[in-house]
Amino acid sequence: MKRIEIADASAPLGDYAKHVKKEPLIITQKGRPIAALVAIDAGDEESLSLSTNRKFLGVIGRSRKRLEREGGIPAEDVRSRVRRRKS
Repeated sequence: MKRIEIADASAPLGDYAKHVKKEPLIITQKGRPIAALVAIDAGDEESLSLSTNRKFLGVIGRSRKRLEREGGIPAEDVRSRVRRRKS
């Protein structure tokens, strides 16, 4: 993964963006990562937005813990319940 110190990033943003298809660019400040420039080739803006939303990630995390703790509902049971509601 390529890294660049923010103080050394003097090229236009477009120049950096041209190269992220090969690998992400990590932007650092005083050696610590503060941002990343990544290609969006397999997803869309909505997926990217959700994958970086702390509140959404918290909901997913809590749901996974609850699933581990309490178990889930088999897919066929869900389908059966949905079919009954449609009738």
